[in-house]
Amino acid sequence: MPRGRSVRERISRIPRGLRAVPRALREDLLTVSAEPLPPAGRRPGWLEWTPALAVPVVLLALFLGFAAADDYEAVYRLGPVTALLFAGAQAGALVGALYRPVPAWWVSTVAPVLAAVLSGPVSADMMERGLADGPPMPPWTEPGFFAHAGVLFLLALRTRPRVAAEALVVSLLVGTAGAFLAPDRFPVPRLYVVAFTVPVVLGVALRGRRVARTRLAEQEERTAEERARRTLLEERNRIARELHDVVAHHMSVISIQAQVAPHLVADPSPELRENLAGIRGNAVEALTELRRVLGVLRSEDPGAEETRAPQPGLDRLDELLGTVRGAGVEVTAETTGEPRPLSPGVELSAFRIVQEALSNAMRHAPGAVVRVEIGHRPDALTVRVANTAPGREGRTVPSVPSGGQGLLGMRERAAMLGGELAAGPTPGGGWEVTAVLPADTADPADSAEDPV
Repeated sequence: MPRGRSVRERISRIPRGLRAVPRALREDLLTVSAEPLPPAGRRPGWLEWTPALAVPVVLLALFLGFAAADDYEAVYRLGPVTALLFAGAQAGALVGALYRPVPAWWVSTVAPVLAAVLSGPVSADMMERGLADGPPMPPWTEPGFFAHAGVLFLLALRTRPRVAAEALVVSLLVGTAGAFLAPDRFPVPRLYVVAFTVPVVLGVALRGRRVARTRLAEQEERTAEERARRTLLEERNRIARELHDVVAHHMSVISIQAQVAPHLVADPSPELRENLAGIRGNAVEALTELRRVLGVLRSEDPGAEETRAPQPGLDRLDELLGTVRGAGVEVTAETTGEPRPLSPGVELSAFRIVQEALSNAMRHAPGAVVRVEIGHRPDALTVRVANTAPGREGRTVPSVPSGGQGLLGMRERAAMLGGELAAGPTPGGGWEVTAVLPADTADPADSAEDPV
């Protein structure tokens, strides 16, 4: 029973499908639009319409147009102006198919039919040329036949396969109708079915290949964007995890100062004690929440144990450079300006930028000489890490642990502080990373010990 019901349902769908055919043909073939080409960077070079493809198509159209005009005048017995008009219409359809393939196909289909209707009787010229039985490609002349095949190819290349199939069927019906309506003048050719079908199949195949490549490029672009977005989120998570320690330190200092402040006043008022107690309570509560959030972040990090260590600053730069030198890299360092205490966030970001730049230099430029420059300016801290061109190709150098996700992480750290970071190749074939970070000086209270 289910199988019989399925068969009946399929049969019942046939009338609905037949009623939908005229609407589908009207939507597909009565339109002037064409499928837009993919962006220039995603399509093959031979699909660049101007001038790579347009020029040869125009030259071919001119050749076929002059040949068709001669046939219309000599074989169809049309006047010179009329012959030139129909030949120009077919030649123009071949060029127009580059931009508006469906209207061009209609011109290429209707023009030869009108020419056949207006043509005169069989003449002696036809007998002398061996065409007494009429044109060999009904109702197209030989040049028009090849032009129509080209139009079908371009239409299949620029429209959906269903539209190309519909145009092919209509073209074959037009040729068959000409053969049946005037068999003495339009005998059925043996090759025109194949000659029309092959260009359509070729155009559909090339279009399918182009669509597949376009979709693949779009998918790769989306994948790259998603990867960059995920990397950015991971880097922000890492930065937030590191700065949580800095914020927790400040909250601890506030708590200590609020607890000690009443003892620094000879006779503090009850209101003062109450306010300071409230400040200390709020600081302790905020510190508890920070540690709870920090615990959640660290629990999702495989290297959670490492993140529990104190966050590094520029005071550990010599230790980092010693590790790099121990890996076999020639690295020099220079500090300019007058060093002064900086906020923990600036020192941490500067250290991580140097660490990541050194790791990239060791990974991508083995054997290069690296120079690290730290500049203390009144309003900013400059960090510059530059390496020369690779000196020993193929030599693998162990990299130091990086502090982020390459250039993306370094830029995120600089932007977080309101600074700037630039990276790019140097004239000598090396690479340079330069960061300018606002120099927020550290509060003297930052030196207090965190009791928590």
